[in-house]
Amino acid sequence: MEEKEPEYKTLTVDGVNYRTLLTKKYVARKNFKEVDQRMVSAFISGSINKIEVKKGKKVKAGDVLLYLEAMKMNNVIRAANDGVVKKIYVVLGEQVTKGQLLVEIV
Repeated sequence: MEEKEPEYKTLTVDGVNYRTLLTKKYVARKNFKEVDQRMVSAFISGSINKIEVKKGKKVKAGDVLLYLEAMKMNNVIRAANDGVVKKIYVVLGEQVTKGQLLVEIV
């Protein structure tokens, strides 16, 4: 009975190529999806406590956009980059879920 020869793959890490066997877990993983820094999403479920910006306002990286209360803690949501607030997708007091879009910056 013939044994099937293992199928080696080339894996590149930090510019270095390695010949290796890939595990089932590695093959089944989800591909990395780069985050769009212009689309600000909730990192946890909670409620909107305070909104610091309005549509059309210029913001700089690090500026406070809004406050998200989760588990009795106020979490500051800040702009990741410079831009102008294009749209605010939430209102004061709204309950949001993890991953829900909050603000769009262009």
